[in-house]
Amino acid sequence: MQKVLLGGFLIMGLKIVAYFLTHSNAVLTDALESIINIITGIFALFSLYYASQPKDEDHPYGHGKIELLSAGFEGGLIFISGVLIIAKSIHGFFQPPTIHSLDIAAILSLLAGAANFIMGKYLIGLGKKHQSIIMTADGKHLISDTVSSIGLVIGLLVIHLTKLLWLDHVIAILFGGFIFYTGYKLLKQSITGLLDEADYENLEKLIVVLNENRSKKWIDMHNLRVLKYGHTLHIDAHITLPWYDNLENTHHEVIAVENLIKDKIHEDIEFFIHSDPCIPSSCAICSIADCKVRSEKFEQKLDWTLKNLLPNRKHRIND
Repeated sequence: MQKVLLGGFLIMGLKIVAYFLTHSNAVLTDALESIINIITGIFALFSLYYASQPKDEDHPYGHGKIELLSAGFEGGLIFISGVLIIAKSIHGFFQPPTIHSLDIAAILSLLAGAANFIMGKYLIGLGKKHQSIIMTADGKHLISDTVSSIGLVIGLLVIHLTKLLWLDHVIAILFGGFIFYTGYKLLKQSITGLLDEADYENLEKLIVVLNENRSKKWIDMHNLRVLKYGHTLHIDAHITLPWYDNLENTHHEVIAVENLIKDKIHEDIEFFIHSDPCIPSSCAICSIADCKVRSEKFEQKLDWTLKNLLPNRKHRIND
């Protein structure tokens, strides 16, 4: 992350030089976004350090939520910069600046865009490896910077060739809108995470794994929840097991569920799995063929889905 931050300073320098050479609003949008990248990069670096701290009495779930706060801080700054860029560009129609050296600015912007692409790919890779929302968000933001830099270069060349200087303000407004939307998405992602919105992406993966590796003793599962705290996943669930098993066997089945999820989904997971005894209505969906205490006949295996795993109630055959 430190290398990316250093690279960000160099890219920011290129873009600021390009702006002072041209006095172009379109180039200014690119330079302002790089300044924001530096500010948020510093905050992100601190967030990663803080999130890596072990759990303590005051933070029993760890410190990972700060990554969401960091992503929200970044999204908010990007959102505000998009608004300011659009406002300045509209003002430029009425008081247009003198624009020059667009060819040099195009070259500098192209170099900056290439550097952003390399750093963005690197950060996304690290984010996926460490399950870090802030690394992934920063990487995607840098990739979006690359796309905007390419568009900016094309726009600058068109202005240079056609001498239609008013296009500079149009391009700046378009990029301002793109930056505005990028900030909005980051801000929304941060807010939904801080409000503990259900993690449906990991829920879908989890359901596939459970269905493909389901033990016959795992009669039923419900009240399934997945929350993300930094790189740590927290999984809560109720599992229905045979009522006649002793405590040791029940504990063995719960550990089997945990080990399966850690092996197939993600190693850094904290579980809270509550075991329930089966009841007579469970027999209809229980596939234990040699059960000696079955009170009702088996009818069919119930596949687990988002619809029937999330509610907090045992399942019946007509669910």
